[in-house]
Amino acid sequence: MTHVAAIGARRRVTGLATAGVVVLPADDPEAVRAAWSELPADVGLVILTPDAAAALGPGPLEAEDPLTAVMPA
Repeated sequence: MTHVAAIGARRRVTGLATAGVVVLPADDPEAVRAAWSELPADVGLVILTPDAAAALGPGPLEAEDPLTAVMPA
């Protein structure tokens, strides 16, 4: 079974834990990149805040695995 993870500012992603999302708070670009590199292997979808997506750049967003979705601003 695959899981869903969320990376981004703590205030934007913390609430997703109530839905079973693996929450990886990251409040600055270095923390975002670290969280991305430490994603569990069973994560199939990563929800990113807009700032987290910008910190990662286009590469991870264009990858097929894991799928990514960016929250609206």
